[in-house]
Amino acid sequence: MDFAESARAQAFRARLETFIGRFVLPYNAAWQQSANAGIWPAFVDDLKELAREEGLWNLCLPHLDTADPGTRLSNLEYAPLAEVMGRIPWCAEVFNCNAPDSGNMELLQLSATAQQRERWLKPLLAGEIRSAFAMSEPDVASSDPTNLQTVVRREGGELVLNGRKWFITGAAHPRCRLLVVMCRNEDADETPSRHGRHSLVLVPADAPGVSLERNISIMHHLSPEGHCEILLREVRVPECHLLGPWGGAFALAQARLGPGRVHHCMRTIGQCELALALACDRALERHSFGRHLADQSNVQDWIAQSRLEIDQARLLVLRAAWSLDQPQPPADVRAQIAGIKVVAARLQTQVVDRAMQVFGAMGLSPDTPLAWLWTWGRALRFMDGPDEVHLRTVARAELERARGQRGAWSAYFTTPEQLAAPPRIR
Repeated sequence: MDFAESARAQAFRARLETFIGRFVLPYNAAWQQSANAGIWPAFVDDLKELAREEGLWNLCLPHLDTADPGTRLSNLEYAPLAEVMGRIPWCAEVFNCNAPDSGNMELLQLSATAQQRERWLKPLLAGEIRSAFAMSEPDVASSDPTNLQTVVRREGGELVLNGRKWFITGAAHPRCRLLVVMCRNEDADETPSRHGRHSLVLVPADAPGVSLERNISIMHHLSPEGHCEILLREVRVPECHLLGPWGGAFALAQARLGPGRVHHCMRTIGQCELALALACDRALERHSFGRHLADQSNVQDWIAQSRLEIDQARLLVLRAAWSLDQPQPPADVRAQIAGIKVVAARLQTQVVDRAMQVFGAMGLSPDTPLAWLWTWGRALRFMDGPDEVHLRTVARAELERARGQRGAWSAYFTTPEQLAAPPRIR
């Protein structure tokens, strides 16, 4: 395994850092002001156009066809770029690398028909529209997606949807035009496999019967692009809006999740690096009990622990990215993806919490990004599945490996027979 950045990735990283420093960071305060007012700022479109002109566009898509705009970076090459973008949570959209569009674009590239690509994929790749992935629901435990109850039925050449979704990221964005909706099939009870009972349907955001009920705040932080509750009441779309095969939702969604979780985790690591840098600056400038905070042993411990944890998490994520890039990914790649999701979310709350402690009361205020970063880290322990689900995936992989090696470790036990007749070396 070689996780070193390729020369190409290093060049993109240098260009990206320069672009963010020159053009994105100066707008950060203005973006925060607009977000607090619930307004999506118009200057983001100007930054997107500039990023496209600079060739910093669709960096996140490893499976691009030759006709699609993008960079064709591998998951391992893109990972450090996601870390850089993560330092400013809103800036991924500037490069058309924002979730959930990044995952939806890859899903459409892999599974869409020619007609679906023309209507939805091309404008998404161009950054002209936004999309949302509508899976989780308020009335069932979405940690087990087989519970999902939003129903789709076939009727006269149409697909008819009924149900309620919530915490749907991106649905409140003014340019959101597409909902990728995960539905339970009307004939689900006739399907033996629990993972063959759901389908994905492409629903225009303005289709009759689609109602955006509210934008749900996350621990009092309201995102302007939204984490929304959506009601689907007799929503009708042509049958050609089915994405992939009938009953194929789980297989398609699984293909979407791997790279997307690498993106999430590397953005998280970027935010943790920012929190640690802010904490170090604060420790070097603040005095307490006659000396700088940086001279206090407990503060030094916090800084050291954060550095070690960030570096450990990064190595785990890079290994997962490397595994995804292999022609034949290793058997435990699913467990690797599950593991980094747990590690990254816990990392963010731990590292940011220490930084907040260094800042004191200021760390709770909007004067620093720390309160927002902590909130987002805590939310990540639910998003894309709660910690418990991912830990179960890791444990099952480990136990399955142990079943295949049962008895291999018996020599490590000490038995009376071994003590009575130790082997002779010569």
